[in-house]
Amino acid sequence: MTLALAPARSRLLLTVVGLAGFVTTLDNTVVTVALPSIQRDLHTRLSALEWVATGYILTFAGLMIAGGRLADVYGRRKVLLAGLTVFTGASLAAGLATSIEPLVAARLAQGAGAALILPATLAVLAGWADRSLGVAVWMASGAGALALGPVVGGYLSQYAHWSWVFLINVPMGAAVIALAAVAIPETHSGQRRTVDVPGSLASVVFLACGTFALIHGGEYGWASPPVLLAVAGCAGGGVLFLVVERRAREPMVELGLFAVRSFAGGVLAQVLWGLGVNGVFFYTALFLQGVLGFTPTASGVAFVPLALLVVVVTPLVPMVERWLGSGRTVACGLVLVAGGMVVAAFLEAGDGWERLGPAVCAIGVGSALTMPLGSAVLGAVPESRAGVAGGIFSVSREISGLLGISAIGVIVHEAGSFSQGYALGLLVAAALVLLGALIALLALP
Repeated sequence: MTLALAPARSRLLLTVVGLAGFVTTLDNTVVTVALPSIQRDLHTRLSALEWVATGYILTFAGLMIAGGRLADVYGRRKVLLAGLTVFTGASLAAGLATSIEPLVAARLAQGAGAALILPATLAVLAGWADRSLGVAVWMASGAGALALGPVVGGYLSQYAHWSWVFLINVPMGAAVIALAAVAIPETHSGQRRTVDVPGSLASVVFLACGTFALIHGGEYGWASPPVLLAVAGCAGGGVLFLVVERRAREPMVELGLFAVRSFAGGVLAQVLWGLGVNGVFFYTALFLQGVLGFTPTASGVAFVPLALLVVVVTPLVPMVERWLGSGRTVACGLVLVAGGMVVAAFLEAGDGWERLGPAVCAIGVGSALTMPLGSAVLGAVPESRAGVAGGIFSVSREISGLLGISAIGVIVHEAGSFSQGYALGLLVAAALVLLGALIALLALP
């Protein structure tokens, strides 16, 4: 059932969508710059400190598909409000933590809350009359948070206190809860449905173990017992998930969804975009400081034009989509992103903004043009499965980020120098993004 809301309520819904996407994505990147301050104040080991950054991603990615299923079964509004409440409360706990153990526990809880928020938000959009605009706002807010995270984290750590990296979520979370209670309509399927508990548990094991292996494989060594155990758990969870889903009366994920060309193609194009862009974000920050000689603040500010271009271009994307179609629009965007990566691959020591600027701008405009991906994926499935579809789409973004950093990292570390590895890694990432452009062109309408 498609919802047509009054203009005032539609604006509130867009505000909820934008803020929810912003705060959950911001927590992926904002904490990185604050880690040295946290280590100094809490007198903690580096190995424990890493869990402050990775714990959030671990539960976020591991629980997201289950969160989408809960939204489909119990109602998107209920699950969204529950996720916002958990996320906001955990942010407060993280900001008040005085030792590393409660801080890590709070970060794990933040990730669990975010895993409820994102798929529920996308499921709400699936039933809205202006789905394309809503998805565009959601993706733009996420892209903005991704670029602004290091800047916000650096500023708060330098001029306030690292705890504010988490405490800023509290007023934003409270505001989103209040707005969501008013703006988000509840959904009722009219049918008695159950949660696929075995499938949910198998998906959590598969995604959590896979995420752990990707995060810590390079650090511990791929042949180390913890990583081997995680890889085995990932493989076992994946096999069990497939077996359970094929036999379940009400499966959490209908595997037949991937037989729908626009759904499978949209998810795969999203993964390939994430593989390239996330690797670029992570290693470009190191390149700007270590090779081009940017200060940490200047390095963070260098990404701001990208975020601004995403925000500025996003309102124009629906018009471009009506003219070209979603497949061609996304393909053009991915070609621009790949072109920006190629330009960045040829940067050298001594280069400044005049050489970096065109690359950043191309990636920003191109990323904005990929907005129809989310709408195409959600529009390809029945509305009753929108929560799970949103969960799959969101998981693909998170996992592609981890894969991108890991894959580009292997290339960077195996090269003769960081500069050579960075350039080669960008060219490989550009090739992956171009493959995503071809898939989008063939799979999306």
